[in-house]
Amino acid sequence: MVQLKKIAILGSTGSIGTQALDVVARHPDRFQVVALAAGAQVDRLLEQARRVRPRLISVRNKEDVAKIKPGVGAAKVVWGDPGAVEVAADSGADLVLSAIVGAAGLRPTLAALRAGKTVALANKESLVIAGELMTGEARRSGARLLPVDSEHSAIFQCLASGKPEEVKRLVLTASGGPFLNRPRETFAAITVEEALQHPNWKMGPKITVDSATLMNKGLELIEARWLFGFPPEQIDIQIHPQSIVHSMVEFCDGSVIAQLGTPDMRCAISHALAWPDRIASGVEPLSLTKAGSLTFFDPDPEKFPALRLARHAAEGGGSLPVVLNAANEAAVDKFLRKKIGFLDITRHVETVMSRHQRQPVRSIEELLELDRWAREIS
Repeated sequence: MVQLKKIAILGSTGSIGTQALDVVARHPDRFQVVALAAGAQVDRLLEQARRVRPRLISVRNKEDVAKIKPGVGAAKVVWGDPGAVEVAADSGADLVLSAIVGAAGLRPTLAALRAGKTVALANKESLVIAGELMTGEARRSGARLLPVDSEHSAIFQCLASGKPEEVKRLVLTASGGPFLNRPRETFAAITVEEALQHPNWKMGPKITVDSATLMNKGLELIEARWLFGFPPEQIDIQIHPQSIVHSMVEFCDGSVIAQLGTPDMRCAISHALAWPDRIASGVEPLSLTKAGSLTFFDPDPEKFPALRLARHAAEGGGSLPVVLNAANEAAVDKFLRKKIGFLDITRHVETVMSRHQRQPVRSIEELLELDRWAREIS
């Protein structure tokens, strides 16, 4: 008989959170949702709470407590950063799915690791800006980090084929986003609506724009460095427009192990939730005959300068990834609000990074202060 696994979801109303609940609903004998945390989508959170009946619910704003409390029975309702931290560390969960977008997920993710929880990580910024702190805390507490991003889930699965010392390189694949074949000279005219039309994946607006600039792949490079313990020079990026091969690992004997699947996040989500088991995810089976040709090529650094900026931050370490991430979040937000153009996103990031002198980061308070500084000058 399978032991029931208790799940807490940070960011339950977002893309990853809603897909995770879909996976959970397929396996009521395996999972029990004990806590949910979300931001502004209170109506969706209320619907989720009525469906899965968690004992703890966290909302972003204090005024939303009164909106949701009457509809959730005996469930405890908390709010703000302390509420999200309570969901992460004190809800009785065996596994915490960290899917809050951006730097807002930092404190609750760290709290879950300090509490020794297994953390299924979809919030890449937690490792991008605080990788050394997060992984150090996991070692001290005995917590485990499981990747949820499709690329890192693929690497995680491929690494099972050998020993770390046998690995030659990790290869993260990238779809190339919606503008892979669009001429660079037309990028200034790219609209928000066009940037949000990803050809393969259904994601939230911020990560979809990051995919259009390829910043998401740069952030994933930094994340992979901390998740798997390999230096940036052992991590490559290849464009793979079909999004069938989610990533690869090359070993010293010349073998390349790849993980393939239909581009659907529920595959990676289910792998993290059920690990070390595998379960049905609801994902459509992959047909390579229907997929046709699988192509790969190197990214164009002139067309997508975000990759250069991210690799510079990965190699420099310290405070550089913090500044990169915060400046990018601020710039993407301005683009989504139509305050700046598409090309201005990476220009803003590069300008902010040029105004910063790398320094070591020793605490979460220092991280958040740097994060605030980078946003303010963006």
